[in-house]
Amino acid sequence: MPLFPRPAVRQLTIACVLAAAACGAQAEGVRQNTVNFSATAHREVTQDELTVVLEAVKTGNQAAEVQAELKRTLEAALTEARALTKGAAPEAVSVQTGGFNLYPRYGNNSRINGWQGTAQLVISGTDAGKVSTVSGKLNQLNITQVRYGLSRALREQHEASLTTEAIRQFKARAGQLATDFGMKGYTLGAVSVSSTDGGFEGRPVPMMAMAKAAGAGMEDAALPVAPGKGVLTITVSGDVLLTP
Repeated sequence: MPLFPRPAVRQLTIACVLAAAACGAQAEGVRQNTVNFSATAHREVTQDELTVVLEAVKTGNQAAEVQAELKRTLEAALTEARALTKGAAPEAVSVQTGGFNLYPRYGNNSRINGWQGTAQLVISGTDAGKVSTVSGKLNQLNITQVRYGLSRALREQHEASLTTEAIRQFKARAGQLATDFGMKGYTLGAVSVSSTDGGFEGRPVPMMAMAKAAGAGMEDAALPVAPGKGVLTITVSGDVLLTP
């Protein structure tokens, strides 16, 4: 014997269908009153952090010999760079080692006929004059890359104020949309905040740096560098529910 009479089953089914339809109508109403849009704030910022990459290149018949020579050259350059930057604030100028690579060279018979290695030293900081002067004095290394960027402190400073501006624009537009649609106001839905930057890519190596790398007699000469500019952008995007 069934647990419920047939009419009760039919009534229960109809009630469930009606409840589902009501929930769907409510969800549809919410969806129809939701507006998705974004607001952005932009600012052009001068790059304030200079990075110079210097490199030693050594070749030889034995891997151990090449590695030992690279270590001697790098240690000497590191000692000199630390002496030249002694007392400077870390954000103004800092010295650190970069890549250290050792790989075989092959002859026409596809056999190893020697070894070549490279070791890098990286000088960077917000004191461009000091960074360029120190880099120009490290004559045992060749300059392979010079680039400008945005320091973390300056980026965070601008992003904080840009975020405030983008949120203000988002709220102002939400209020205007509510007015334009004849609504009383709005409530926030899911909102995201993101940042992007443009124009902060590494700059090409200056001609004087290239001349020094080629051995053109530019010893102890500071690099002629000039910062570029980039654009920071903060975007606030999301949903607002317009309230009638």
